[in-house]
Amino acid sequence: MKESFNYEDFLNSLKNEHPSVLWPKVLQALWYDAKGNWNASHNIAQDLPSDLGFWMHAYLHRKEGDKFNADYWYGRANRPYPNNTLKEEFRILVDYVINN
Repeated sequence: MKESFNYEDFLNSLKNEHPSVLWPKVLQALWYDAKGNWNASHNIAQDLPSDLGFWMHAYLHRKEGDKFNADYWYGRANRPYPNNTLKEEFRILVDYVINN
């Protein structure tokens, strides 16, 4: 990611038809989620075998309302079930991907 890319740039990208193919897959998944396409986001997340991919997967199941499945994926990601809002977790995820 370019150094100057930030959360606001990510939000501005939502006016595009597709996320950048140069972005990490998890950021593409977050983009689809922000566009309201849970299925496209989930299709990407379920193929990301890493702690970050598991976290993304957990977030999506939390958003879906499937706490049992979300708990499983948070465990795989070595993260506790969050006590913040979905909006806050989304922002944390986007910022994490951009900055790491």
